[in-house]
Amino acid sequence: MVVSASAGNGASGSAGNGTLPRRASEENMRSMVDKVSAFIFDCDGVIWRGDSVIDGVPETLDMLRAMDKRLVFVTNNSTKSRAGYLGKFTSLGLNVSAEEIYSSSYAAAAYLESIDFPTDKKVYVVGEVGIQEELDLKGIAHIGGPADADKKISLKPGFALPHDPDVGAVVVGFDRNINYFKIQTAQLCISENPGCLFIATNLDAKTHLTDAQEWAGNGAMVGAIKGAVKRDPIVVGKPAEFMLANIATQFGLHRNQICMVGDRLDTDILFGQQGGLSTMLVLSGVTTEAALLHPENGIHPDFYMSQLSDLLSIKAAPVAV
Repeated sequence: MVVSASAGNGASGSAGNGTLPRRASEENMRSMVDKVSAFIFDCDGVIWRGDSVIDGVPETLDMLRAMDKRLVFVTNNSTKSRAGYLGKFTSLGLNVSAEEIYSSSYAAAAYLESIDFPTDKKVYVVGEVGIQEELDLKGIAHIGGPADADKKISLKPGFALPHDPDVGAVVVGFDRNINYFKIQTAQLCISENPGCLFIATNLDAKTHLTDAQEWAGNGAMVGAIKGAVKRDPIVVGKPAEFMLANIATQFGLHRNQICMVGDRLDTDILFGQQGGLSTMLVLSGVTTEAALLHPENGIHPDFYMSQLSDLLSIKAAPVAV
C-alpha cells in the first residue's frame, strides 16, 4: 500500500456505493455551481491536452470568475514549478494568476518544509527543473535532476557507484531523461543513508505530454525505484491528503464548499472524495465513459460531463447569494 503524506479522512461521495455515475444535466450543473464557492481543477485533460487548450475552457473560467467562484489549478506534473506553469497558462491565453496554481513540484517542497527537513541534509532529485526551482524557493539543498541526465555507468568488475551520504530525501518526479545512473543513485541513498525519505510527487500511470497520445507517467519512474528498494514512497500529489490540506490552508477554503474537477478516477476523483469535496469528472482526458461505467470501477464522481465547457449551459443562471 502506498504511504500518503498524512492519511485521508475517509471517502465520501459515491465511491463504491453501487450506484451508477450520473451524466450531469443542466439542472445538476447549476445546483453544483450554486452550492460551492471554489473549484479545484486538474490541468492535463481538463484545461489542456499537451500544448492545446480544450475548447471552451477560457470562456468557462471567465464565467465562473464572474460568479465570484475561487479557482485553483492543481497538477500532478512536476516538470515545471508554479512560475513555469504560469508561463504555460499565459502562453495558452488563459487568465490565471501565479497564486492560483499548485503543482506537485511545489507539494514536494512544501512537504519537506512541513517536516522541518534538516538544513544539513540534501535532496536527491529524480525529475526535472520544476522540483529544483521549488526546493530553491524553500532554501532546501539539492543535487541530481537534469545535471545527471547524461551520466552513464560502466559496470567493470569491482565497481561501486559512490553516493552522497548527506542525502536525506529522494524526490521522484516525472523525468524524461531518467537513466540507470539516477535509479541506482536513488536506491543507494534510500537503502544506505539512515532515515532517507522516499518521496513521490505522484503515481500517475499515464500523462498527456502531447495531444496526440497518452504517455507513460511518473508511476513508471517511481515503480523502477520502488522495485529496487522494496519500500512504498510518501506521495505528496493527488490523491494524497497532504496536498489537499495544504491547498485548503493556503487558500482559506472550507472543504464542503469545494468542487474537484478532473479527468482521472484514481487521482482526481479519489482525491476529492477522500477529502470530502464534491466531484465532477470530465471525459476530455484519460478516463473514458466505458471505463467510468464499467462494473469493476468503484470510484464514482457526483456527476460527469464531456468537457469543462459543458458548464457554459448554465451561463444564464442567476448567481446564488
